[in-house]
Amino acid sequence: MARYFDVHPDNPQKRSISQAVDLIRNDGLIAYPTDSCFALGCRLGNRAGIDRIREIRHLGDGHHFTLVCQDFAQLSQFVYVDNAAFRAIKAATPGSYTFILPATKEVPKRLMHPKKKTVGVRIPDHTVVQALLAELGEPLLSSTLLLPDQEEPMTQGWNIKERLDNVVDAVIDSGECGTVPTTVIDYSNGEPEIVRVGAGDPSRFE
Repeated sequence: MARYFDVHPDNPQKRSISQAVDLIRNDGLIAYPTDSCFALGCRLGNRAGIDRIREIRHLGDGHHFTLVCQDFAQLSQFVYVDNAAFRAIKAATPGSYTFILPATKEVPKRLMHPKKKTVGVRIPDHTVVQALLAELGEPLLSSTLLLPDQEEPMTQGWNIKERLDNVVDAVIDSGECGTVPTTVIDYSNGEPEIVRVGAGDPSRFE
């Protein structure tokens, strides 16, 4: 049965955040809110957690996982960012964007795209996520909580708890979340390519 954390959206309770992070450090899988929609998240080295996300979402090997980072300094440990991309990404973060970039050696091979050796990264503009990341001290490996039998991500924490009670270890709820995933920009070839139009304004990358 999943733990349920009802946290304040602007002033998340430290005790709840610490307990949730303890679960993550012990290789737990959480469902948590972001500035776009709910996501599934686990520790970067949690191989079983990655497999559980694939199983819950019915994902294939070519799926791009996302490293949710606290800030640009953390992001730059895991991906290579050239000068042109640096300026554009820095200006757009934190925000509802995911950037696909060449992965550094800090990223486990099984998380990279098998052919491109890339990974998705993002810096969310969300108080609760930022509190989790600050406490954890490393990125969250994440994927949008979009179930295979649904057209849109789930928006209510209590509903996620009911549906995924036996397959996740915790649900963090800070109020209703959106249904529009991030805008995805692929920088792996040096120039921005808009892969998916979502919550972030894509015009700055056109």
